[in-house]
Amino acid sequence: MQFIDLAAQYQNLKERINNRIQVVLDHGKYIMGPEVQELEERLADYVGVKHVVSCANGTDALQLTMMVLGIKEGDAVFCPTFTFFASAEVIAFAKATPIFVDVEEKTFNICPKNLEKQIKQLISDGKLIPKAIIAVDLFGLPANYPKIKRIADKYQLKIIEDAAQGFGGEIKGRRAGSFADIATTSFFPAKPLGCYGDGGAVFTNNDEYAELLRSLRVHGKGQDKYDNIHIGVNSRLDTIQAAILLEKLAIFPQELEARNEAAAKYSSLLQSHVITPSVPEGYMSSWAQYTVVVNRRDELVAKLKEKGIPAVVYYEKCMHQQTAFSELVHKEGDFPVAESLAKQVLSLPMHPYLTLKNIGNIIDVVKSTS
Repeated sequence: MQFIDLAAQYQNLKERINNRIQVVLDHGKYIMGPEVQELEERLADYVGVKHVVSCANGTDALQLTMMVLGIKEGDAVFCPTFTFFASAEVIAFAKATPIFVDVEEKTFNICPKNLEKQIKQLISDGKLIPKAIIAVDLFGLPANYPKIKRIADKYQLKIIEDAAQGFGGEIKGRRAGSFADIATTSFFPAKPLGCYGDGGAVFTNNDEYAELLRSLRVHGKGQDKYDNIHIGVNSRLDTIQAAILLEKLAIFPQELEARNEAAAKYSSLLQSHVITPSVPEGYMSSWAQYTVVVNRRDELVAKLKEKGIPAVVYYEKCMHQQTAFSELVHKEGDFPVAESLAKQVLSLPMHPYLTLKNIGNIIDVVKSTS
């Protein structure tokens, strides 16, 4: 059994993907070819934003947002401590300071109440300038943007939506990637919408941000590649990856429906044995991961492995516990919810091609350990 079955997905799309790749091989425009612009237009239409600027990977997408917003040394950017390293890494790479925030016990996403507490404390200290909030759509579920926006407006902060795992998620029909001043996603193969390599994109309704993004991703170019008006980076999405993503995006709604059906099956049969994921009313998750909270995690992982069932821990260590951020001097208990989750969460296989037999076998093992 596969944790994420990319092979099954490819077999379903084999002819269409192969034909798309052949078109690129025939025209030979491997960098910024026509498929890149086509993908950006289709992504903008799907998400419901004015501009999509593709780039080389999800981390670059976040880094580009730092550059566009002018985040620099002396600035503070608020970020959940329970997330993948890249969400906080780009803040430090910009020489700004990440200010970590605890998460909600039920959704695993950034806690608005703790966020405002951290903002007030930072302002009271007076050492750093609060500039932005990175909210992460963890495991496919959008963060609580209505509350986050009220806080951001109150303290005049920009919102960055890290939708690397959240692409396809919704709040009251509005899609992930559209909730912030600027948003990012990743097309890493294991993501809900993934390519066959690295890839990423930035979403915004701001014309000036979009114009700057298109310059920065190609060495800060102006009228042409030898007219450089900014210090930029080299972060372009390969044409072949764009071609693959176009075919995957075409069937993404059906795959999203299958993911939600698998998640519903998990939850209905596991809710009395483990703590299952919570999706608030009006929200929809894209189920990048199906993550449960368990008491005897190591025992469950071992039993799953015996049956040939993969399971992964996202995330075993919080951001404030990472060696790279040791100079921020946090202690155990500073972020109690995140620290507790790190000791108890476990992600089960999740993809659109899970069979009822697969799900049944997984559930049987989980029940036997609870």
